[in-house]
Amino acid sequence: MNFRNYAAGTAACLVLSPFCGAANAQSASQTLPDLVVTADRTPEPISSTGSDISVISGETLSTSSSTSVIDALRTVPGLSLTQAGGPAGTTGVMLRGANTGQTLVLIDGIRVMDPTGTAGDFNFAMLAPGMIDRIEVLKGPQSALYGSDAMGGVINIITKKGTGPAQFNLRTEAGSYGTISTTASMAGSTGPWSYAFTGTAAHSDGFSSYGYRVPAIQAQFPHLERDPFNRIGGSARIGYDAGDGVRFDAGISSTFTKGGYDAGFGLFPDTPSTSDQLLRQVWAKATIDSLGGMLTQSISTFATQTVRSFNDISYGADQTPANTFQSITDYIGNSVGAEYQGTLRMGQAGSVTYGARTQHETAGLASTDISPFPSPRMSQLEAKQDTNSVFALWKLPVGDRLTLSLGGRVDDVLDVSTFSTWRATAAYNITETGTKLRASAGTGAKAPSLYQLYSPYGNTSLKPEESIGYDAGIDQSLFNGRVTLSLTGFYNKFDNMIDFVYEPNDVFGGHYINVARAETYGLEVGGNVDLLPGLLRLKTAYTYLRAYDLNSGLLLARRPEHTAQFALSYTPTPDWLIEPRILTMSSRYSSANEVGPLAAYTRVDLYTEYKIDKNWKVFARGENIFNEHYQEVLNYGTTGPAVYGGFNATW
Repeated sequence: MNFRNYAAGTAACLVLSPFCGAANAQSASQTLPDLVVTADRTPEPISSTGSDISVISGETLSTSSSTSVIDALRTVPGLSLTQAGGPAGTTGVMLRGANTGQTLVLIDGIRVMDPTGTAGDFNFAMLAPGMIDRIEVLKGPQSALYGSDAMGGVINIITKKGTGPAQFNLRTEAGSYGTISTTASMAGSTGPWSYAFTGTAAHSDGFSSYGYRVPAIQAQFPHLERDPFNRIGGSARIGYDAGDGVRFDAGISSTFTKGGYDAGFGLFPDTPSTSDQLLRQVWAKATIDSLGGMLTQSISTFATQTVRSFNDISYGADQTPANTFQSITDYIGNSVGAEYQGTLRMGQAGSVTYGARTQHETAGLASTDISPFPSPRMSQLEAKQDTNSVFALWKLPVGDRLTLSLGGRVDDVLDVSTFSTWRATAAYNITETGTKLRASAGTGAKAPSLYQLYSPYGNTSLKPEESIGYDAGIDQSLFNGRVTLSLTGFYNKFDNMIDFVYEPNDVFGGHYINVARAETYGLEVGGNVDLLPGLLRLKTAYTYLRAYDLNSGLLLARRPEHTAQFALSYTPTPDWLIEPRILTMSSRYSSANEVGPLAAYTRVDLYTEYKIDKNWKVFARGENIFNEHYQEVLNYGTTGPAVYGGFNATW
């Protein structure tokens, strides 16, 4: 696909949350808004949920990288992230030690897991930050509410919405590695109509995904080629309030990303391979309030498509045409479906949220060789899967302080399996001391992916992966809100995990089976301390994690035992912010069976902004300012010292 033609032909679009709109979050991911959506599938006060939830606000996103959500996600305790190379590199998120495909990713409540992925996981490198209003991260097994994949938790990406008078925003940033990005948006409401439109584009010359700033590799390959990155996207959302409790909403979004990548193996691991990746989504929703507000019902329809195309180039004994191997592999995943949800409010008897969902997924994989010997296009996977689900959650207030919830769900994956899951939570508020005690327990499940079932390496006898998890914590406010602290302990056990097993006598070399088991436990700490009101504020996030393979007793790959982030916000004047940020991570392994050790590192960033007036703001951001050499994936590069700057205009 030609990037410029796609850019010219892409319309701006926006997605509205199928569940609801929620209040804006505060500046720190540990400081929660008055209302959250994801914890119990309905808007509710944060004080009433017993689940552990973190919120990344729009303000946090706006002071982070304009080309990636990775730095913003790092502010959430319990999240481990890896990126294979620069901004175009595959980016995975592991929540509380779960695998990447075991954390469900939603955009405005709609699943965006890739049906063609090996484990059906989501690549965060495909996400354009400029379209996002905030991100809610719900931790622990949540399959009782959200079905398959929600074993480690749920990440709900909530896009921008419009309300009030029309507002326009323009943000542009440029800097190191030939990077430039721009986001423009318009949002507001008039009469019964609401609207929001966002368009975003970004480019970076990048650096070599393989070997950049890795001394041993650069000594062997002194002329590593850059892997550039381009992205364009947009979103649009329209809402109509028909009155008498009836509302209609519809949205569409699309993001196209083109980037370079490297083979990472062989005699010449630095290769000019490229990928095109497209993620698009459309949905519509009708909501009806009845019985004087006691009953809210909604029905949503949706369609999501993920298209990935890889132009893969590798070399044999030399880089001559006769020893150049080139192939093109295309992945096309589609998901369509509908969901009904009702919420019945029964006063002192609490509320019941219930619903049903049906979803149809297809996955197609085909490849063709270009050189040295061209071949016809051959299909390697053509598969489909239907899932029907029912769920219910009863939420019960007990007195003025205690709120309990109990929920369950049954998912029927046709011709594969049926599994049931449950979840229970408790929240106890002591308003006199600013204390909230919370606990949750539940089970998770993940259906085998279409690739694991029906690819040449597949196994149609696979069972769903399963998990059980518990957590307990305390949220504490001190000194009239100047100090907010959060402490959570958690435990998860995973069974029937699907893994590829090599078999020398197998014509394909092996296949997938339910063979793995794992255990994770740890501690999460978040803090927001107003050291000097109006002048100095400290934000912290720390995770202690132990993640083991129960079969071998060895540590799971890419799960650091200790991860900490600190940000010190200094405001010498009301219009000027200076914020140094420190990320430190302990040693870990890049691959399974404790292979590929990765050294501990500490990276320091610096952000500053100055508000010229109520409409204009200028900002600058320095990344890795002390030139730390580190790797997130063995032998793959990470940024050197880099500087970015730009402006933000609102009118």
